[in-house]
Amino acid sequence: MRIQTGQLVPLGYGKYVRSDEVVAVEPISEGRGPGRRSLVWVRGMPEPLVASRAEGSIVDDIVTPADEAARMKAQRSVLRRALVALEGVSPGVRRVLGEETGVDFGELIDEAHQVLG
Repeated sequence: MRIQTGQLVPLGYGKYVRSDEVVAVEPISEGRGPGRRSLVWVRGMPEPLVASRAEGSIVDDIVTPADEAARMKAQRSVLRRALVALEGVSPGVRRVLGEETGVDFGELIDEAHQVLG
């Protein structure tokens, strides 16, 4: 993993930091709750910022190139739309489609939910 330079990383609730200014990210274990997921240490600041996003999401934003992040966002959007469309298809039609294609649409829907979180 390589830190990307100059990217704005959202911490939640309108707070942003530059990716190359982040020194450390730590999950909050005590007092964790809505709006309190991670502590983010930023170069030049004596105290960490409290972020409402999970540490893994913040680190992903720090190391993922902007063009790749945009592509991933578009892919998630397409998957979300496809999932909504598939969920709108009746179980009987899904079964017939599954017999035609060999695809288990119930399993596919479950996998899409797992990917989207």
